[in-house]
Amino acid sequence: AERACYFGGRHGGACLLLWRTARRSVPATLADGTAERACYFADPLVDGTSWLDTIAMVFQNEMGVFHFETNRWDMKAEELALSELLDLSEGRFDLHGRRLVLHSSDAMAQLRKDLVATVGAEQARRLLTRFGNFWGRADAAAMKRIFHWDSLEDWIKAGPRMHTLQGVTRVTMKALDVDLAAGRFQMEVTWHDSAEADEQRLALGPSTEPVCWTMVGYASGYASFCTGLEVFFVEEKCRGKGDRICSAVGRDRTSWGQQIEPYVSYFRADDIHGHVVRLSEELKEKMKEIARQRRRIASLEKAVAMTPVEVHSSVYRQVIELASRVARHDSSVIITGESGTGKEVLARHIHRVSPRADGPFLAVNCGALPETLLESELFGHKAGAFTGASRDRLGLFEEANGGTVFLDEIGDVSPNMQSKLLRVLQEREIVRIGENRPRKVDIRVIAASNKDIKRAVKDGRFREDLYYRLGVIEIEVPPLRDRPEDIVSLARHLVVKTATRLGLERLRLDSTALDCLTSYTWPGNVRELENVLERAAVLCKDEVIRPEDLPAGVAQTIASPLPSSAGGDQSLREVERRHIQAVLQSVGGNRTQAAKILGISTATLWRHLRRQ
Repeated sequence: AERACYFGGRHGGACLLLWRTARRSVPATLADGTAERACYFADPLVDGTSWLDTIAMVFQNEMGVFHFETNRWDMKAEELALSELLDLSEGRFDLHGRRLVLHSSDAMAQLRKDLVATVGAEQARRLLTRFGNFWGRADAAAMKRIFHWDSLEDWIKAGPRMHTLQGVTRVTMKALDVDLAAGRFQMEVTWHDSAEADEQRLALGPSTEPVCWTMVGYASGYASFCTGLEVFFVEEKCRGKGDRICSAVGRDRTSWGQQIEPYVSYFRADDIHGHVVRLSEELKEKMKEIARQRRRIASLEKAVAMTPVEVHSSVYRQVIELASRVARHDSSVIITGESGTGKEVLARHIHRVSPRADGPFLAVNCGALPETLLESELFGHKAGAFTGASRDRLGLFEEANGGTVFLDEIGDVSPNMQSKLLRVLQEREIVRIGENRPRKVDIRVIAASNKDIKRAVKDGRFREDLYYRLGVIEIEVPPLRDRPEDIVSLARHLVVKTATRLGLERLRLDSTALDCLTSYTWPGNVRELENVLERAAVLCKDEVIRPEDLPAGVAQTIASPLPSSAGGDQSLREVERRHIQAVLQSVGGNRTQAAKILGISTATLWRHLRRQ
């Protein structure tokens, strides 16, 4: 209940407001212009004194102007209560003019996690320590403004009490020794049920070091503001690293001596600025290196472009023409052919002449990765989705947005992965590992396989619906032995490419070495040809590739005449038999490849072998 009494005097009109509460007497402060004195108006129902007697007594003692502040009294730290400190209006928590906001501990845990992932643990510790330090100083200033304190110690003790009231931790003060004249401060506290330790374990798991960085900053900032000294708290035990409780010791900098030096940087903003400067310099160097690499790549591409591969065989010319027609449209393509025939080269050609040419071209060998790693590579993952996933990661499908994804060895993927790839092709969306939210992607998919996909579909090892989604257009790349007309031009192109990469400006092929190359059947196709030429480039003298620089199997082909009998009187059937055996030996016994080289069907080859 409130009672007001208005009265006047020789000093003019004055207003006296007396606020009766059931809990305690409310202070009234009298001001005479030079000093403040406080007297308490007790409830008249308690001591029997009338309000008029009280007023008369006051007037007899002071002939000044009265003013009363109901928010100031000589306070004890342990008496602080949240209900008396806060004005809980709708949409606003007000601490005597200072707005407060509630935050979720889960949200703070996520913030900690993101900070560590973004700037690293050291910088995250710096940021959170400085955040706590400012928080502590702001609370200390508020406590000084709102209350009259019996002593400095009570003001200092109000800091731990505020931390408890705010739900951060329950603080027990074990020791306090303050001597401002000597510039000495020492305090020991125990933090029970630390919210910050829980946040650490929730977001990042157990730590090997104390993790109550904000609380350390708060205690240091509060004590520094109260004392005017440079006070630092250091956490000695922490629930975040497996201890039963959290505890910390605070001392002034002089008392700490050299012990505090490793911790001081966490309270300084200059280190963060310096780190940003260093990162900026490193970034500049990285950008310069990227620019150098891009120039090098451009020069390589220019060198390759200056020596285009001339296509002489009609069979491969048809493949190039088909690929160029397909490139104009966004349909999925599957490229088949033996290993090493240049399926990825053809896929890059399709991308380069397509409307997506300005977008990225990203390739992945599906057969070279285990299923879990392949899924992460293609779809990406959310931080914490599995052991080692410390941060969010984009998959190739997202990175290639607006471009092309090349899936090599598609025939080797598992049934589970096949169903996920089907969804990408049907819905044009992906879901990262550890997430439930679909993400739209704009990509073209080109797949390749050296296996018989149709046979795999028939045998139930490859999904039929996925095959038809991938194989809107199917292009078969012929093996190198089926287009011998292209070997010379291809070899010359690869020599230029190898010379540029190895820095051999005068590298060339000897004519006899070219004869060896055209006489060999190349079971490993273009990849084998490229490897043979690189090996020869490294081993050759005077940057000229000669037959002796080639592998024995390749060099001997030109010097190996058709086998004959000693007398030279072998029959036509014998010549045929020996020739078939020689071809079979050159392809490692592969009858299908031998039949293609001989220009006959596999069934015909089987008949010849049975006759032998």
